[in-house]
Amino acid sequence: MDPHASPSVAQCLQQAVRQGLARVDAQILLLFALARPLHDRAWLLAHDTDQLTEAQQHNWGQALQRRLQGEPVAYITGRKDFFGLTLHVDARVLDPRPDTEILVEWALERLPTAPEQPLRVLDLGTGSGAVALAIQHQRPAAQVTAVDASTDALAVARANAQRLNLPVRCMLSHWMGAVPGPFDLILSNPPYVAEADPHLAALTHEPRQALTSGADGLQDIRQIIAQAPSRLAPGGWLLLEHGWDQALPVQALLREAGFVQVQSRKDLAGMDRCTGGQRHSEG
Repeated sequence: MDPHASPSVAQCLQQAVRQGLARVDAQILLLFALARPLHDRAWLLAHDTDQLTEAQQHNWGQALQRRLQGEPVAYITGRKDFFGLTLHVDARVLDPRPDTEILVEWALERLPTAPEQPLRVLDLGTGSGAVALAIQHQRPAAQVTAVDASTDALAVARANAQRLNLPVRCMLSHWMGAVPGPFDLILSNPPYVAEADPHLAALTHEPRQALTSGADGLQDIRQIIAQAPSRLAPGGWLLLEHGWDQALPVQALLREAGFVQVQSRKDLAGMDRCTGGQRHSEG
């Protein structure tokens, strides 16, 4: 092969995989460099012998380097698909994870499609707005409120809501401090990583305050559970995402706070990653 010749689509993908990238990451980044729709992986197969222009090579080289340095694909492309919605994301918010879709699915089970009156939903620590927007999209009649303590994160969430034309209400609040309630459902994917966790070294591109929560990773979850009973309507549910090894302590915290029907849900790898409970119905 002529070292000065432009690389083909197939050669670029081979190069990335040789350097340790997951194939799907390489495909998305190459589509981004080629200014193609990010979901159009079939196009790459049909055009695997196409050669990159000089500008495309430059874009590809930059994107590849950023990924090799640990930057999430979503930050490089500025976009992430979540529960059927394409969100705009950047380093002001966490990169939404596929496992968080489990939290959304559980919430939707608790929200009937045709309620007698609009159900009130609160998403705590909304970040990009992923969870709140997915629920609003699936349950158009619901009144969804999304809160975050970061004005930067709220700016991202608001922009996503406007672009997707979804009427989620965005509010600045540290957990439920500025939110009176009552709500029929409260859910959150809060920070849950212990401050000394060795895995943090690989997450240097994401906002630290959205990841860590005290020495055991449960500081924020404790606060949410303490506040929730006063903000939930009788019979309302609190659903929380947490770390792979935190289900039992989160279940115990919920029971101590008086929640009933306490249970956990498994993620795609079969680990308990969401735990929730119901506030006692009164009367």
